[in-house]
Order: sequence, then structure tokens, then C-alpha cells
Amino acid sequence: MEAAQAPEKPTSIPPAADVAQRILENVGRVLEGKRDVVELAVAAMLARGHLLLEDVPGVGKTTLARALSASVGLSFRRIQFTSDLMPADVLGGNVYSQATGQFTFRKGPVFTHVLLADEINRTTPKTQSALLEAMDERRVSLDGETHVLDDPFFVLATQNPEEYYGTYPLPESQLDRFLMRLHIGYPPEEVERAVIARRRALDPVADMRPVVDREDFLATQAAVDQVRTSDELLDYLHALILATRRTPLLSIGASTRAALALDRAVRAYALVKGRNFALPDDVKAVAVGVLAHRVRAMGSHDGVARQDDHERVIRELLSTVPVPV
Repeated sequence: MEAAQAPEKPTSIPPAADVAQRILENVGRVLEGKRDVVELAVAAMLARGHLLLEDVPGVGKTTLARALSASVGLSFRRIQFTSDLMPADVLGGNVYSQATGQFTFRKGPVFTHVLLADEINRTTPKTQSALLEAMDERRVSLDGETHVLDDPFFVLATQNPEEYYGTYPLPESQLDRFLMRLHIGYPPEEVERAVIARRRALDPVADMRPVVDREDFLATQAAVDQVRTSDELLDYLHALILATRRTPLLSIGASTRAALALDRAVRAYALVKGRNFALPDDVKAVAVGVLAHRVRAMGSHDGVARQDDHERVIRELLSTVPVPV
């Protein structure tokens, strides 16, 4: 029997899957009834991607972001984005010292492992663009000097729907930096009532402790690259990308960068599910979160369609693209 065999040295995949499960369980204690959203959020972190959480106020966007960062033993900074926030408030800048007679670089809050960009669409496009280089290349360039960010670097951004007063729509270049765009939604009725009934503290994240250290987290990110994808699965993934370019429902389909992002997300999600191989179900689970904010629907008002329209098209394509057996 297999149980009677001598224990073997564990491979990189089982410990990595265990790390993912520890994060899932820890976050699930403060965001109950949203296991699917938490799984996708953890997958985004492990895939070395950034995460955008969009929903109405009060459903747990900031709580999820803070719980994810609190579960991993990494440095954490938070920026509350407002209309008067400037790029220097995010990146930092050179400050003149009278004592030395020289300029020295003072690091901004972007120099951290986990950056919570709260209500990112409440600031101007000028300040939004300050994050582009940091999110894409993990570095900051100021006054001819390049400053490398620490590894890992992960942006968790929250935003209210665009129709809310005082918001600035994120441009396509900014949206493309986010691996996934997720909605949390209202919790199930029974879960919400239970949360109200046992409300013990105003801030459930305050008592959270890290369940993963930096070394384990980096090793788990590296294990994502070892997750296997068959040729048939890659053909299915590519067929979905091609379908976004050929459908008359979209004026702009998914790019090659979107295809690479989908592949990374699929591998990470498979690991979150405890496997070292990916399945078509993994593609279906992450496709909407990865692709919907990277396409443009036909007939959109003023050139901007609602996110719901994009998500609906991706779901329709998932139902029509043949799934490999």
C-alpha cells in the first residue's frame, strides 16, 4: 500500500500548495462566504501580478487587500488616493539637505513589498500614471536615476464604480498592468447575518498574524513556473484569445500580453487548487478576471463600455470555444 512506503523528500509543488492554502484559510476568516474571490486573489499574488478590486463601498475591498498583506510576512504601505495627491506622494523625490549641500532621494510609499492603493480612481490620471513603471518593471526612475523595488512587489488597488461621484476612469495602459480585476459582491445572507451577530471588533484584520514568511512566499511564486500545461490546454487558451479578436461583439480583443497574463494566472490558480498541472476548468475560472478589463465592447457609449458588458462577452466566448477532452 502507498501509505506503507517510506516517506520521500517532498517536491516543490506540495509545500507550495500548502503555503497557498495557509493564506486562503487565514484570509477566509475575515472575508467569509467569498472563497472563490479569495482563491483568485491569492492566485494573482502568486502569479507575480497586481490585483484591482472594484465594487460598491462597504463590501470588503479594503478588508481583502489588508488581509492578504497581513497573511504574508512582507512590508506593507497604504496610500489613500485623493484628487490632490501628487506623483511625488507615491514615488518620493530628491530633497535638498542644508547640512550636506546635496540632494538625497527620499523614498515614497511605493518602496514596499505590498502596496495598497485605496480608491485609486479618485486621483487624477497624472498621479495614476506614477505607478506604471513600478507595476510593469518593478523600478522607479526619477531625475535620471533608477531605483529598483524590493522583491516581491505587489499592488492591491481598490476602486469604486466609475459612475460614482469624483472618480477618474483608469486608462487602458493602467488597467493592463493589473493581472486581474475582481468584484467581491454582497456576502450570502446567512454569512452576513452571522457576521453582524458576532461582531466583536471594528477591525477584524488588526489581530491577523502572518502565516507565510518572505522566503516561503518567493519559493511558492517560483513553483508557479513548474505547473504543467499540456499542448491541448495551451491550444484551448490560445483559441480563447483568438476568439476575442474575431468576435463582432468586441472592437478590441485580447493582446499577446493578455495571453501571457492568462497563462500565468492559470498556472497559479492550479497551484492554489493543490495541483501541479493545469486543467481547462482553471482557464474558465480565471478568464473573466484576466481578460474582461483588457478588451473593448462594440457600441460602447463614448468609447467606454461597462465592465459588465466585457465580462458577459468573455463568458459567452467561454461557452462557445471547444474545450479539449
